[in-house]
Amino acid sequence: MMKTKHTLYRYFALTITLIMLMGCGESPPALTSLPQDSVILAFGDSLTQGVGAQPQHSYPTELARLTGRNIINAGISGETTSEGLQRLESVLFQERPDLMVLLEGGNDILRNQRSSRTKENLAQMIDVAKQQNVQIVMLGVPSKNLFSGSASFYTELAEEYNLVFDGSLIRELLLSPSYKSDSVHLNAAGYRALAEGVYKLLEDNGAL
Repeated sequence: MMKTKHTLYRYFALTITLIMLMGCGESPPALTSLPQDSVILAFGDSLTQGVGAQPQHSYPTELARLTGRNIINAGISGETTSEGLQRLESVLFQERPDLMVLLEGGNDILRNQRSSRTKENLAQMIDVAKQQNVQIVMLGVPSKNLFSGSASFYTELAEEYNLVFDGSLIRELLLSPSYKSDSVHLNAAGYRALAEGVYKLLEDNGAL
């Protein structure tokens, strides 16, 4: 009788262990793998356009070299999220991207626009992309105090939409004088580092 109880206990313990191990298995990648002929849309403002460096050193151009994919530079210097929202749908229709890297909101922050308005604009941009089955990677922009990290609404949006998100890359680059061309823009080395950060983000999440 004691042997039977002991055997049952071992069986129960083994079953629980197996269930726990199965639950600890690797989760599926957050992004779908991008074939070689995929199109990636880099959408944003001056940090996407590449202000502070020659066009051949913008982060989308550097990212194209790293990934071997077709990267569309859809950055417009000075653009706010309200303006970005107005043009996004037509850009998506024209370029037909498989994935969008969204880096916008810095001008809203610099102009002291309401964070609730900026968040809503970004949310609508995310909705527009999702409606067209475009995968999304979002980068957060720091508040005016660089030491405080990216503005909180980026993290909130990433959690609400379950996005692949990096809230520290831009902040870290802007804290390094060797990567900056001025107080808010990067130089060639900075954009190369930004492209490398985006590449790693894509690679770590299964896109590459």
